[in-house]
Amino acid sequence: MTSELVRGQNHPLSQVRLEIRITAGAPVLAGATLSDDSGKVRGVEWVAHPGAPTLPGLEVSRQAAAEHRLAVDLDAVPEQVHRVDVLLALPSGTGGPLRFGAVAAPSVAVTGLDGTQVARYTITGLDAESAVVAVELYRRHGAWKVRAVGQGYAGGLAALLTDQGLPQADELAGGIQEAVTRGLARSIPAPIPGLDQPGAASHGSPDAGPLWTPSPSDGQPPSAVSQSSQPSGASGSAVDYTHPRRHTTAPPPAPEAPPGPAGEPVAPVAGDAVGWSMEERLYNQVWGMFEDLARTAAAYRSAVDFADSRLEKELDQALSDPRNRLGSAGDAAREAARAKREVIVDQARAVLDRDLAQLTAEAQVVEPALPPAFAGWDNPVWHGYQVPTEPPLAVRLGELHLPESVPLRIPMLVRLPLERGLWIDSGRETAPDGWDTEPDGLRHLATEAAVALATRMLAVHPAGEFRVQVIDPAGSAARALMPLVRSGVLAGPSAAGAAGVRDVLGNLTRRVDLVQMAVRGGAAESLPPDLDMARQLLVVNDFPHGFDERAVTELRYLADEGPAVGVHLLMVADREDAAAYGPLLDPLWHSLMRLTPVPDDHLADPWVGHAWTYEPSLVPPGSEVLDHVLAKVAQASPKHR
Repeated sequence: MTSELVRGQNHPLSQVRLEIRITAGAPVLAGATLSDDSGKVRGVEWVAHPGAPTLPGLEVSRQAAAEHRLAVDLDAVPEQVHRVDVLLALPSGTGGPLRFGAVAAPSVAVTGLDGTQVARYTITGLDAESAVVAVELYRRHGAWKVRAVGQGYAGGLAALLTDQGLPQADELAGGIQEAVTRGLARSIPAPIPGLDQPGAASHGSPDAGPLWTPSPSDGQPPSAVSQSSQPSGASGSAVDYTHPRRHTTAPPPAPEAPPGPAGEPVAPVAGDAVGWSMEERLYNQVWGMFEDLARTAAAYRSAVDFADSRLEKELDQALSDPRNRLGSAGDAAREAARAKREVIVDQARAVLDRDLAQLTAEAQVVEPALPPAFAGWDNPVWHGYQVPTEPPLAVRLGELHLPESVPLRIPMLVRLPLERGLWIDSGRETAPDGWDTEPDGLRHLATEAAVALATRMLAVHPAGEFRVQVIDPAGSAARALMPLVRSGVLAGPSAAGAAGVRDVLGNLTRRVDLVQMAVRGGAAESLPPDLDMARQLLVVNDFPHGFDERAVTELRYLADEGPAVGVHLLMVADREDAAAYGPLLDPLWHSLMRLTPVPDDHLADPWVGHAWTYEPSLVPPGSEVLDHVLAKVAQASPKHR
């Protein structure tokens, strides 16, 4: 039975040898890209197109046409490939249409070799786009699935390939279009395949996705957070702030999940993802859960939108006949149209409920297995906490959920070292209905959230490798900061008043300047011996109180240049309080990742258009977990040895 997919919906593939049949309202060129587990196309040798139509397990058409048949053998696809994207593009310079909105909607059918349809997807909603990712075949839990994507690009093939991380996107797109226009596919030399060579390309784990740039990301899709290269000194230098456990070769395959009873979904297993360690596998699995939730919710919303538009159209058609506007005929037409809508919505809801049940079961298995850096403060793993000997790959900043999945929470994990500073919004507009909107109450909640984050950052780094400094000009955060103060883990007393602000910012600015010069000049050994080379987290409370123009300039400098050399910001601020500075501070706000002390749906996912609700990772009321963790950190600190 054929599954008619809507955008974002997926369907399991029971066979590995397939045909992908494409029908379009005008001649299009068809191609495919291969991606690793981070969604990146590693090079031109990972692209099948009319000039290089054959890759291991994949063959595409050699010319533009209104119909295509692509051959796929998933067993022959290299192990490091985790996704196959099928893409369509309108040829340029041929006198044909330049946008998909001017032609009939293209459709894609996934079939067996005998022609039996497995899934079908009609790509609707395109307008100015001239290239589109139609569907993707991807690995999940050791099996392959097909997902309807329909992501269009007005910038054409070049924009599409750039979005998939291909550095040579412009050159390759131009070459493909030129070959198609001339009808000379041989004019583009096919690169030598390197897919089966171990270590042929650099491997990286998925980052926080498009969800957090902002996207959100924070989402960085789940966006949103790409890990840029950090400056490094000579081998063994104390100023190398790259993560010590980055790998450049492909990790081993994911563990196989145990088979379930016939007809039942596969039982979820913690760590069921690729990675070099259980920590990396759990990280990748959490982001896989985020992607699945995003797409199943998008499929449900798309189905409801389709049902509503169809209902409206059928009602208009039924009532356009004056004989049906009154009496039983009109009532029957309305009832029939509404019944059709309910059938579509009920079917979509059943699919959503099925996927949510599977994700909920997976979350129940994964959450207890998370290490402290990924775990909530209510996780029992904190009761056995010990100071680590190496930093984690990522850290938990909170949780994410959608209106359709309120009971299901996905951990919001961000890679370390942090690329961007954090801003916890204490503004009154942050609070949703029903929450205390008193400014003092929100500011105290925001400061408590900052203390919880600072404690987590201290706890997940080895002893002595991370420092926390606090600027609290008016002393308003004294109560919330008490756990940090009484444990003695702060690098010094909280800076108060304009003089305190000036001293802390001046010292950190000097540190950034010196380390940058040492790195660029390759002279790390010439750094002053008294310079603290540990990573620094500067907590700024109630910004911009106590900041003059010079201090604001230094803070902006630290936000821009500090992360690359181990200096990070965590600000507690209300943007309205800084209105007197006008647009001067806009670059600062845009450079920070905005978090909130109460649930708020401000994180945007540009891939499927969701607004994710973010919930901070707060300590349960009455819990003494912060004191327990900070006592361990203080005992392991070099000054207590």
